[in-house]
Amino acid sequence: MITEMVLWKIPAGMTRQELLSKFRSTVPGWKANPNLIHKSFVFNEISRRGGGVYLWKNIEAAKEAHNSEFRDHIKSVYGSTPEFQYFDALVVIDNTANQVIDSAA
Repeated sequence: MITEMVLWKIPAGMTRQELLSKFRSTVPGWKANPNLIHKSFVFNEISRRGGGVYLWKNIEAAKEAHNSEFRDHIKSVYGSTPEFQYFDALVVIDNTANQVIDSAA
């Protein structure tokens, strides 16, 4: 499993509500991706950065979903280039589902 952090600068004039609306409009597409295990939409009002934290089945799935089309979309909507970070997700705790996913298992 891979945890991916994707962050970009949010325009100064964009409100939290506008950002929330933009994020919500993408939910159906992300829900339909069979390789996506979990996604959190994030926003830091002080730094004006937003994006997503994803849990993927593998790094290939992450890179496929965040291809040049995705990057171009972020640039056109937010005027910013996304930054990507990848981490091995060794153990995932899901308290809602009362589940622990161990990558070694």
